[in-house]
Amino acid sequence: MRFMHKRLADTYTFIEGPPAHKGFLLKSLLYRGQKLWLMTSHFESCKANSVERMRQLRVVMKKMSKAPDDVTVLFGGDTNLRDYEVATVGIPSNVCDLWEQLGEPEKCRYTWDTVANTNKEIPFKCHFRFDRVYLRRATQDGIPQLDPDNMALIGLEKLRCGLFTSDHWGIYCTFSVKQK
Repeated sequence: MRFMHKRLADTYTFIEGPPAHKGFLLKSLLYRGQKLWLMTSHFESCKANSVERMRQLRVVMKKMSKAPDDVTVLFGGDTNLRDYEVATVGIPSNVCDLWEQLGEPEKCRYTWDTVANTNKEIPFKCHFRFDRVYLRRATQDGIPQLDPDNMALIGLEKLRCGLFTSDHWGIYCTFSVKQK
């Protein structure tokens, strides 16, 4: 982290969270009276680790599904998931994929794109939707509902050094709160 601070502190604000818990970060907060669980993780990379990635997805979906009824849960991270892996595991009915919920906007489909992002020298060109955001709304009566309004990819501009911030694009989402 010190290395990043030295190189990027004049351009970026760093916000450090608590240490990871069982492979993912879970942070509880209260926002305008709404209880939120914010979760993130970095799932195993590379095609050969499919079984482990699916296990990791099951753990996250179980945690999201079993959250208390008065809590909204938002998970976002570099899942490295392939679509067939998500289809194999399945997403619980009370959890939604924000990209799908927003009508599968083509401009946000590929978060790892070796054609547009030149940070990694890879002998083949490909693109995947490795980074995903999942939402489990609170179900208790009287609890406001968090609804996604928009999604955009960020980090599409090169830094002064000529590289992108990451080999992945980031996901920026906006939400509205509706009284149930």
